[in-house]
Amino acid sequence: MSQLLLVRHGQATPFEADTDRLSPLGEAQARAVGEYLAESDLDPTDVLCGPLRRQRESARLASEAAGGGWPDPTTDPRLAEYDGDGLMRTLAPLLAAREPGFDALLRAWERGRHGPERNRYLQRMLEPLAAAYLRGEVAHPDVEPWPDFRARVHAFLRELLAGPSGRTVLAFTSGGVIGVTVAAVLRAPDEAALALNWRVRNGSLTRLTYGGGRASLDAFNETAHLPGDLSSWR
Repeated sequence: MSQLLLVRHGQATPFEADTDRLSPLGEAQARAVGEYLAESDLDPTDVLCGPLRRQRESARLASEAAGGGWPDPTTDPRLAEYDGDGLMRTLAPLLAAREPGFDALLRAWERGRHGPERNRYLQRMLEPLAAAYLRGEVAHPDVEPWPDFRARVHAFLRELLAGPSGRTVLAFTSGGVIGVTVAAVLRAPDEAALALNWRVRNGSLTRLTYGGGRASLDAFNETAHLPGDLSSWR
């Protein structure tokens, strides 16, 4: 049997112009992951990461905190998150133009994006936007469609399941990828993948055991290694 540990990257900077970098909290979360796994005597045979900077930096910082004895991370583009910036920048205005209810949510987010309740306004707007994106109700050639995103994550999982046994694979990725992976293992619908995505904390661990072409979920969204001051969803 083999083990897959999916690590959500540390906190990034979703409210800034450059959304694809780790915040100071995100850097601390990544280091906490490495320290915890080293203390747990985890000895990964493979370390993977998505191509986004927040994913690659999380892998690098965790490896350093673990003592630097892990294999060098291999970048796998299939572990990239769905295009959240594209949803916000391109798809949100399209949906708002034809859905008055969503337009009100988008305007509320724009008014509150710099205030203390910005996470609440963002989530209220993002959930219906992501649901419309998933159902194919809003699309643009510049934004990867949900079926394509889901297909590449499933392709990653199939290839992993077909690989050699006895591996311990550590993969640094994002909440959407983790949600799709868990939903696939549980044979749950796409809507469940989004619901799972909203709950995945920064720096959390999701564990699967696999072998013989099958996978089982052992743990979802572990955060025992992240005390209160290192806890965040976004």
